[in-house]
Amino acid sequence: MSSPVLLRLDEPPAPGPAPRGFALWALGFRPFYLLASSFSAVSIVLWSLQFTGWLPQPYLAAPLWHAHEMVFGFTLAVVVGFLFTAGRNWSGRPTPSGGVLMALAALWVAGRVLVLTPWGLLSAIVNAAFPFAAAVALAIPFWRSRNRRNYFFVGLLALMGLANLGLHLSQLGAIDLPGWLGLQLALDVVLFIMAVMGGRVIPMFTNNGVPNANAMRHPWVEKLALGSVLVLLVAGLQPLPAAVMASIAGFAAVAHGIRLALWQPWTTLRKPLVWVLHLGYAWIVLHLALRAAALLGEVPMSAAVHAQTVGAIGGLVIGMMTRTARGHTARPLKADRADTCAYVLVASAALVRVFMPMVWPAWALPALLLSAALWSAGFGVYAVRYWPVLSRPRLDGQPG
Repeated sequence: MSSPVLLRLDEPPAPGPAPRGFALWALGFRPFYLLASSFSAVSIVLWSLQFTGWLPQPYLAAPLWHAHEMVFGFTLAVVVGFLFTAGRNWSGRPTPSGGVLMALAALWVAGRVLVLTPWGLLSAIVNAAFPFAAAVALAIPFWRSRNRRNYFFVGLLALMGLANLGLHLSQLGAIDLPGWLGLQLALDVVLFIMAVMGGRVIPMFTNNGVPNANAMRHPWVEKLALGSVLVLLVAGLQPLPAAVMASIAGFAAVAHGIRLALWQPWTTLRKPLVWVLHLGYAWIVLHLALRAAALLGEVPMSAAVHAQTVGAIGGLVIGMMTRTARGHTARPLKADRADTCAYVLVASAALVRVFMPMVWPAWALPALLLSAALWSAGFGVYAVRYWPVLSRPRLDGQPG
């Protein structure tokens, strides 16, 4: 199955002197990667202090604030930054930059501030407005280029906006729906986005970065893997028996496990810029398996949720943020020590958060605090390391 060119993948030439100037608003990945990594490093520390009683509860009381900010704050910022960047390549048309990009980033920042205030209705409006505004901004270049293959991303962003609005309206008592429903919908939308993008880029990055890797995509495996996630997304909104949901999740775990095996992950061990993506995707398989087990009462559902959020989202995000930042600033496509350090820290945070409470339940609180520290350190390393990369022009002098 052929794939379109998503990102610039050619190894850039040896860089000369670093260009001068400020390029933070040149392309979507720049501000949103920097905002997401910085916010993630700080907010997890705030959450751990809040959880242990050192800080007061905001408008969205714990653990809802933590879940909301990790999904609709951190994760959504990375998704939007990536789609604006890849969307320019897919459509051949400009995506937001300059003042428009600055306004979208300001809208995202306002959402992060407002959830810490008592102004619940304003928080709901602003937080829901961001994914809707991003959907419109992405739809314009897709429509002008008739890029129908990627229209569904516009719909997924709009669905994230609806999920966010539903969560807030539930919290305000305006609608009679459980708040977790909006979060579950958003998490399954993110799961589908990761599955789609993983299938598009991980085999390609593997074959480009690892000689003779022979990562493959099989049409039927692709359909079963992506289709099973869509079925899980829709089924999660229905009052279905736990056994039915567990069967769907278990089937999806097998399909995604086969998909990952076809990508030859064992060939990537000497390439951190590639193995980090395989490891992140492996957490999707584990999330689905744990989700099936949790629905049958075998493990806590928290383990399945954090396998997705800390393991899959954290691993794929830190890997894609380094890869795309390097590729789109004309830097060598090779992880340095800071990159590898960030990968190990985030992977360790996932292992601690998922497995320590299951193996040693009495150590649940220390596990949470240790995982939070590892996560914050990992994304803090990225923010410090990539601030000059994200804020300066490309090394080859090209726009973007």
